[in-house]
Amino acid sequence: MRHAIGMVMLGAGLLAGCAQFPELDAAATPGVADAPYPQLVPLEDLLTAPETVRAVPEAVPEVTSRVDGLRSRADRLKSVRVSQPVSTPARVAELRARAAALRAQ
Repeated sequence: MRHAIGMVMLGAGLLAGCAQFPELDAAATPGVADAPYPQLVPLEDLLTAPETVRAVPEAVPEVTSRVDGLRSRADRLKSVRVSQPVSTPARVAELRARAAALRAQ
């Protein structure tokens, strides 16, 4: 009995592997199917190649400054209270008015 259940489960799993997934096919970037294959290189070349992006000590002040700015902005956003949700048409009208004012400057 146990063996029969295992065989049924295996068969169901194999049939599920044959399923079509159209949403995945539609998600492919146009032109990917016609793109050339990437060049194959030996693994040793990849392992011994110099890294192109590295963290350097000179970047620490810039990154620290950016982190501090983002934390400060996050704290300000946490304290913002929204009293009443704005309807989408009203928000669109407000943004269009602001855009027109900026263009006029």
